[in-house]
Amino acid sequence: MKLTAAQALVAWLVAQRSETLDGREVPLFPAVFGIFGHGNVLGLGTALYERRDELQVWRGHTEEGMALAAVGYAKATHRRQVGVATSSIGPGALNMVTAAGVAHANRLPLLLLPGDTFTGRAPDPVLQQVEHFGDATVTVNDAFRAVSRYFDRITRPEQLICTLPQAVRVLTDPADAGPVVLALPQDVQAESYDFPDALFVPVVHRLARPRPDQRALAEAATTLHAARRPLLVLGGGVRYSGAGHTVLEFAERHGIPIVETTAGRTLVPHDHPLYAGPLGITGSASANAMAAEADVVLAVGTRLQDFTTASWTVFAPDVRLVTINVARFDAVKHGAFAVVGDADATVRELAEQPGEWRLDPEWTARAVALRSTWDAHIDKLRAPTPGMPSYAQVVGAVNDLSGPTDYVMTASGGLPGELVGGWRATGGAPTMDVEYGFSCMGYELAGAWGAAMAHTDGVVTTLLGDGSYLMLNSELFSAAFAGHPFVAVVCDNDGYAVIARLQEGQGGAPFNNFYANCLTTQEHPPRVDFAGHAAALGCSVFTAAELGEFRDAYGRARVAAAAESRPAVVVVRTQPSAWTEAGAWWEVGVPEHLPGRADYDETKPRQLRYLRGVNRT
Repeated sequence: MKLTAAQALVAWLVAQRSETLDGREVPLFPAVFGIFGHGNVLGLGTALYERRDELQVWRGHTEEGMALAAVGYAKATHRRQVGVATSSIGPGALNMVTAAGVAHANRLPLLLLPGDTFTGRAPDPVLQQVEHFGDATVTVNDAFRAVSRYFDRITRPEQLICTLPQAVRVLTDPADAGPVVLALPQDVQAESYDFPDALFVPVVHRLARPRPDQRALAEAATTLHAARRPLLVLGGGVRYSGAGHTVLEFAERHGIPIVETTAGRTLVPHDHPLYAGPLGITGSASANAMAAEADVVLAVGTRLQDFTTASWTVFAPDVRLVTINVARFDAVKHGAFAVVGDADATVRELAEQPGEWRLDPEWTARAVALRSTWDAHIDKLRAPTPGMPSYAQVVGAVNDLSGPTDYVMTASGGLPGELVGGWRATGGAPTMDVEYGFSCMGYELAGAWGAAMAHTDGVVTTLLGDGSYLMLNSELFSAAFAGHPFVAVVCDNDGYAVIARLQEGQGGAPFNNFYANCLTTQEHPPRVDFAGHAAALGCSVFTAAELGEFRDAYGRARVAAAAESRPAVVVVRTQPSAWTEAGAWWEVGVPEHLPGRADYDETKPRQLRYLRGVNRT
């Protein structure tokens, strides 16, 4: 089949299929987000036009935003479908590097197809080409290498025959999932080759479920059987494996209390009798208290990052840590006893290990008692007060008006702490996306566009601060133009409030975060009209100044978004210094002359570094 390299690539994309967690067959690559320039418009652009009835192409307005939308799509489909983003060489390609970092940090599949410079080099230097004096083979696309799971530059059309299987391997691998970058030189895109027909035969990619080593499994079971106060930590890997019900059944059988990481949030219904709350800095005092008392921690599908572990101060000094993870890289961290395998398959086999055991009911009941205390604390934070609402009150109102199939998102600033720590899940399916691997400002709106395309059986709501809105808002228009509805709640508190909180909380001077502490030559600096701006981008807009108004505005926005098939934006002024505190420590570099250094010096010695000596039975 004689095709250009671009035509062959698009034909292959169309042929790839995927199987969802519930067994449905869907396109592996359901959509391409594209901005065309001279480096991709005639090659890849023409090929996409020819197959436009089989592969949807959505126009974005920033390359970063498009790629973040593709990331949001992948998260909403639990990594079963992959968004594609393409740009020309130069600034368009480099704009996507940040999105690649988001996908890499969060272990989410993303396919990026940036244009590249001419392999023939006859017209060099072409428009947007950055020349490297000491290495003629380097282009700006090499910047993707640090944030790619797989990178290739296609310098001959036939290279696709070898590269495409490797690309799909990474995109569908439960351990290695992440961004794939195929750089496409402008001249190579248009070159033809006789490709084998078999390359374009439809293929269904199904979730691989690696089984654990039986010796490791038996030792993990022995450790658990001997535990008096075990704790089950559920991470994002439980979500992607579809193992939520399996781990709940395992916990119920033995009476093991459960906590969730940021990526594992909403796996467990809030009122479950074993649920102790979310773990870590942005989690809950209840889960952190359980972690401090646990003698064995069984961490399933989590990389145990610093916000989950309170910079490794949340666990008891003599804790025995057992990890179940499909990625050996994550499983062996901090000397944990590693059981490498798919979360669902491994927990099922762990449940079949010999020996019946059940924990002391006092330990099981402690989870409910501590969580009830935390719930009462959250209730106080959510209670109506006059004047501007707090983040906790905004989150509470959104929570109250959301149903079990709705989907909620955030990424940066103070809202992750409010959403992770205060949200009460009503269903048993994952319905939250808190991008806190890269904590990328701007993901909230662009990612919501992708999530709205994928999550069509409920309302998608994204919450963000004024800083994130100003960082990246153009995909509001992309979603409005394309007809993809979601609700965006913009909390305006006059600056980068959560960083100001960190700065001032450690004794630093207020500087360059709140607008009141920033350099300006204006006696009366302007304020942003977020409502007017969102309306100009084609969105329905609602405003609120106090909690009652916000509840009404958010309720109307939900209706408007669905009815008008476009984003609805709710703008609300919020308190700048009211937060939900879980009482956990976070290691940041504190200079010796700041007051916060004393707490740093006191807490740092409690930090666990390596557990290998205490987790062997």
